[in-house]
Amino acid sequence: MEKVKMLYEGKAKKVYSTEDENLYIVSYKDDATAFNGKKKGTIEGKGAINNRVSNYLMSLLEKEGVPTHLVKELNDRETVVKKVEIVPLEVIVRNVAAGSLSKRLGIPEGTKLPFPVIEYCYKSDPLDDPMVNEYHIRAMEIATDEEMKTIAKYALKVNEFLIGFMKGVGIDLIDFKIEFGRTSDGTIILADEISPDTCRFWDAKTHDHLDKDRFRRDLGDVEGAYHEVMKRLLGE
Repeated sequence: MEKVKMLYEGKAKKVYSTEDENLYIVSYKDDATAFNGKKKGTIEGKGAINNRVSNYLMSLLEKEGVPTHLVKELNDRETVVKKVEIVPLEVIVRNVAAGSLSKRLGIPEGTKLPFPVIEYCYKSDPLDDPMVNEYHIRAMEIATDEEMKTIAKYALKVNEFLIGFMKGVGIDLIDFKIEFGRTSDGTIILADEISPDTCRFWDAKTHDHLDKDRFRRDLGDVEGAYHEVMKRLLGE
């Protein structure tokens, strides 16, 4: 399958049309951003790692009953995906207090939450991705109540599976951000990616950060952390 035309370039990926109107090719970049693009840099090899880790986890989630956009991995950086209309929401699932949640609510980072917390942010760079609730979503006609039930159900299913799976490779799943899309017939499926860019992964023993927080917080050895995640998941 060949790329025909670049349709979109985001912070971490480029999206291309193909000869099949129902399929796109996603190409992962090494560019790194934080704080809604205010901090920029490069993480060498990040694109390839995120592509392969995301595809691997999505292939496992498919078997768990979570439909995804994944079709076929073409190479280290490129993957064929189903064409979707992205629902403009960041769906955040939190198991342990960290990052903005700790700042907003004053809960010390590392505090285990009694149950998973789902948050939604409206995807808008000019507005700095403001947090919204189901009432905002309904009023803005971003998604129907039925779609939101499906999104929440899948988000919690992703969380339940990843907690156990990552624990098996010595990683605690602190929180993560996922996105969903609508296929041509209106079906809601998991899209975007699941990677060290979009998840907080902490080493289960040392609590070392194995994710983009190493870039956000200038912790150093960012490439090493990303490679460690791929090594534990894919054995390389």
